[in-house]
Amino acid sequence: MVHPGWVCLLHSSLLLLARARQSRGPAAACPLRRKQSELNSFLWTIKRDPPSYFFGTIHVPYTRVWDFIPENSKRAFQQSHIVYFELDLTDPYTISALTSCQLLPQGENLQDVLPHDIYHRLKRHLEYVKLMMPLWMTPDQRGKGLYADYLFNAIAGNWERKRPVWVMLMVNSLTEVDIKSRGVPVLDLYLAQEAERLRKQTGAVEKVEEQCHPLNGLNFSQVPNFINATLPPHERVTAQEIDSYFRQELIYKRNERMGRRVKDLLEEYPDKSF
Repeated sequence: MVHPGWVCLLHSSLLLLARARQSRGPAAACPLRRKQSELNSFLWTIKRDPPSYFFGTIHVPYTRVWDFIPENSKRAFQQSHIVYFELDLTDPYTISALTSCQLLPQGENLQDVLPHDIYHRLKRHLEYVKLMMPLWMTPDQRGKGLYADYLFNAIAGNWERKRPVWVMLMVNSLTEVDIKSRGVPVLDLYLAQEAERLRKQTGAVEKVEEQCHPLNGLNFSQVPNFINATLPPHERVTAQEIDSYFRQELIYKRNERMGRRVKDLLEEYPDKSF
């Protein structure tokens, strides 16, 4: 039974750490669990009256995972009146702030801060991606009016003004598989759009700067090696250091901060369902 007061689904995100691409063998075929009873719901219940929920998502196009999300998670979302996300991705200010935080200080360009050889390797790679973009796009994308130049500029536009860590993340997303899924919202954004369409009230438990500052605070000397994508064995210790930094700043510290805010919400509205 849905509580007559506020019902809100608190959304917690499962962070995917950016990793340098290392050489891999062919992907092993894994059997897909299609029965509802075999699916992990990633839905947690806070036992109180009325109950509240946490739902863990993954930052991939929603079409890749929607069929594997169990009905209990979808039902919790449908019945909710208020949905809390890590960030409000439907808010223009949020998008603007996320864009601004990626930029180098005024007057600086990527060429000024990256080693000469890595900068030119990066530039050649982006020229290659731009050349391949029309071949990577799907007929469905073209049918929706997406053009290769527009798509490239939407992802890589102004790249020479971005901080190296954000260029690293950008390069990792410029693959044929990722390009083919552009135009499909990631699961977080899809849920936010659905919440808006269903006229649910939404909120956020994080601020843009709380996501940006840990990334911008990454030890700069480590980033060029990460941009190199494929690491030789003697450089892998650097990747491990970066992974450890991300784990501390973007998982442990964030979880503690969001947990405190969730606790405050639950205590402020003891008779409401989140």
